[in-house]
This record gives sequence, structure tokens and C-alpha cells, in this order.
Amino acid sequence: MLGQILAVTAMNVRTIPQRLGSSAVAICGIVGVVIVFVAVLSIAEGLRGLEAAGDPDIALVLRAGSDTEMTSGFYMEHVNAIAEAPGVARDNNGEALASPELLVIINVPLRRNGIEAQAPLRGVLPVAFKVHHRLSIVAGRTFTPGRNEVIVGRAAQRQYAGLDIGSTIRSGQNTWRVVGIFQDHESVAEGEIWCDARVAQPVYNRNNSYQSVSVALTSRDRFDTLKDALTTDPRLTVMVMRQSDYYAEQSRDLQHMVRGIGFVITGLMALGAIFAAVNTMYSAVAARTSEIATLRAIGFDSLPVVVSVLVEALLLGAVGAVIGGAIAWAALDGFQTSTLNFQMFSQVSFRFAVTPRLLGQALLCGVAMSLLGGALPALRAARLPVIEALREL
Repeated sequence: MLGQILAVTAMNVRTIPQRLGSSAVAICGIVGVVIVFVAVLSIAEGLRGLEAAGDPDIALVLRAGSDTEMTSGFYMEHVNAIAEAPGVARDNNGEALASPELLVIINVPLRRNGIEAQAPLRGVLPVAFKVHHRLSIVAGRTFTPGRNEVIVGRAAQRQYAGLDIGSTIRSGQNTWRVVGIFQDHESVAEGEIWCDARVAQPVYNRNNSYQSVSVALTSRDRFDTLKDALTTDPRLTVMVMRQSDYYAEQSRDLQHMVRGIGFVITGLMALGAIFAAVNTMYSAVAARTSEIATLRAIGFDSLPVVVSVLVEALLLGAVGAVIGGAIAWAALDGFQTSTLNFQMFSQVSFRFAVTPRLLGQALLCGVAMSLLGGALPALRAARLPVIEALREL
């Protein structure tokens, strides 16, 4: 039986060039589905990469019950109480590394089309640069406290127009001058604009309030100590999480939405690709009717015929999946873009991530579509009446 399967399958594969037109249709259908599959899910993979962008050595303190920084709020007396908690790191001068931060949303035009989008403007104090120790200036300089100056993340500078060094940003009645570009290990912060919090507070009518406090931990395993101290402090009503966990939670809903849309679109396109594969394999069976009948007449079983048809379908699917995956990888991997974060109503920058795992899923998707498309023609080939087929010789 194995010898029959190998013989029939090899003969079938060698005749594929004779059906190049119909085979190309099936391959193109699978290529299109795989490109869409990889393109959409690479967005989700890119957003998932934001989870790893947070610093686990930094704790984020928000008001209890807040979904995001935008719905949180603290006054300076609360910040001082947080800075006194055990587990908060201190610098060489004994200053607590607790950074109160203000977050507002401003309108800035996108670089690619000039349409205004919402960008996060974060007000910080000088201690923020000690807490966010991975952040570094890559061009220009940091802003001078007390001045209407801002620094922008690399992702924000690429996504928004007018954020080059020396440019100005008009927001409400205030004008900010861009003086530097910073990086932060491709974290969410690279999609933000930073300024002096004490300058931003009166501009945006925030008095002496902040929305979150970022805390540098003395060590990673001191997080629970800090959390217990803050959540049991009668002066505070707060929730405490690692910065990395906060970013993961913020991107999770968006990931689920993108994946859901991607599977729906891919499923609809896959139906068309399966029909194309069915037609291709039916054509292959029809072209080999006499050949199949002859094999059956001289003693070949129906199983080798079925396997040969399925192998041909599998090969076409694999070729289409590899071509589609290669095109998607070459065109999209690492491509920087942004989308709306529905929880904060601001743009979040990310990179398309065409990962090996995603390419493997695309290959399985292409193979599965081709096998589904080849199943019915394979059964037809197995049930082909031998006598009727021989009459056509």
C-alpha cells in the first residue's frame, strides 16, 4: 500500500505543471488570505509587545477604582505620603524616587496625512528622570524647568507632524517649543510628549494635582511590601501595580478587538480560497479521470488516489502560505504606526511584529484551507466508477 501511495503521489505531483493555470488560482487565493491573516494579527503581536515594554522595577500608583491614569488623581499631600512608604528607592541625597505625573491629551497633526490626532502630554518633575532611569535623550537636550519646552519620544516624533527639534506646538493658549528627542526601550513613553509639570498645571487648570505616581523600587521583590503599605495607609485610597502589568492591561482589550476582527476577515476570505482550491482539485481529478481509472483497473486501491489528491492540495497550500508569509514579513515587520487607545482616547504607537510563531500559524492556516479544499475532490476520485471512466479512453 505504501508503495502504491508513493508511486501515485509522485506521478500526480509531476503533472502539476500541466495544470499550472488552475493551480496558480488556488495559490493566489491562499496567498491573499495569508497576507491578510499575518497583517492583522501582526498588529496584535505589536500591541502585545507593549506588555514587555514596562519596567518591572517601577510601581505605578493610581487612585483606587481608576481604569487609567486619565481617571486618577492625587494632590501633593498624597504624593508625599506615597514617597514615605517602605520599598521606595532613594538617591544619594536621600530624595525619594517617587515621580508625580500629570497627563493631558492635546491635538497634534499626524505626519502621514495632516489629520489632527490626540497625543498624550505628560507633565513631570526633575525626579522623573531618576525614576525612569532607562529614558535617555538621543537628540537635543531635556527641557528646562519653568519654561514652555517639551521633549518628545522617538515614536511620537515619527508619527506626528511638527515635533522636530526647534518646532513649536500650539495647545490652547500655550505654545510649547520642542528641544529634545528621547528613547525609552521602545516603551509606551516613546509615543508621548513630556514637559515640566509645574508649567502644565496652570495651563490646563490642574492647580497642584497629579494623576499618577511612578515609584522606583529598592528591589523588584519589594513590590508587595510597598503595595501593602500604601493600600493600608488611612491617608490614601490607592491601587498599586507594576508598570509592566499596567501596560499589559491597557493593551489587552485592544489586542482582543484586533484579533477578533482579524479572525472574522480571515475567515471570510478563507471561504473564497477554499472554493478556489475545490475548483482546482476538481479540475485536477477531471483531467486525470482516465488515468485514475487505469490505475484502479490494474489493481491500485482507492486510498493512494485519495492521498495523492490531498498531497497535491497540501503542496499548493504550503506554497501559497510561504509566499504570502514572505510578502507580509517583507512589507510589514517592524513598520511603525499608531492607533487609538480607546481607554485613554489617545494615539498609541507600536510596530507591526511578524513573529516566527505568527508565520507558523499562517502556514497551518494555508495548509488547512488547502486540505479542506481537496477533501471533496479526493473523495470523488476515490468513488470514480472504473468502467465508465475506461470508456472515455
